[in-house]
Amino acid sequence: MKEQLYTIPLNDAVNAQDECPFCFIERKVEQDLMDFVLGGGSSYMESDVRDLTDHAGFCRMHFQKMFDYGNTLGNAWILKTHYKQMIHEMKQTTKGFKPGKGRKLFGKSDATGNALVDWIRQKESSCYICKQYGDTYERYLDTFFYLYRQDSDFRQKVKNSKGFCLHHFGDLCEGADCRLSGKELEEFYEMVNPLMISNMERLGEDVAWLVEKFDYQNKDADWKNSKDAIQRGMQKLKGGYPADAPYKMSK
Repeated sequence: MKEQLYTIPLNDAVNAQDECPFCFIERKVEQDLMDFVLGGGSSYMESDVRDLTDHAGFCRMHFQKMFDYGNTLGNAWILKTHYKQMIHEMKQTTKGFKPGKGRKLFGKSDATGNALVDWIRQKESSCYICKQYGDTYERYLDTFFYLYRQDSDFRQKVKNSKGFCLHHFGDLCEGADCRLSGKELEEFYEMVNPLMISNMERLGEDVAWLVEKFDYQNKDADWKNSKDAIQRGMQKLKGGYPADAPYKMSK
């Protein structure tokens, strides 16, 4: 099947033979978003972009990554107007606030009944980068299943891959249940379940051999594939790249 512009990143991710092609995509998309928010293009100086970041804010993880990225002035500009928005919202939330009013029974609603708590929780769950990535990720899931259904070469590459991290495997299974049905769905699980088990076993063996290498009797034995088993093993279980250095702004 001839590659289209929107299928190239996914094919590249599968061809990379990473522990998880969606981790590979996630890292690239997140880095592109960091460059967009804080990079040399100075999008943080554009009023429409800052209006979005002012309202959405950023999660703790992405604030940390923005700090590590290294653009002091860019971060300061973003925080300057975000603080104005937050102070405005806080004043609106605290205006007429009465402690204990409207309290909900535990478990009956996502809202606590405390306007301050609800506002803070909403802000904690809001992040401009997470939202932008989430929208892009959904499109990549759609593209994955489009290629899976239409391109036999792509299916074969997935079958011969190292599988997925458990986090993205869960998303993939949920996506399959929504996008495939009948025999097609059965065949999907017949392919990915053995793929995941065999690659989990592979990682387990790599980690086990790394432990054995610390036995003096094995000090001269071949490392096999165990030297980077810790970071690959962590990635396979939870996703991401534990050994990655912080992503920095290009000078």
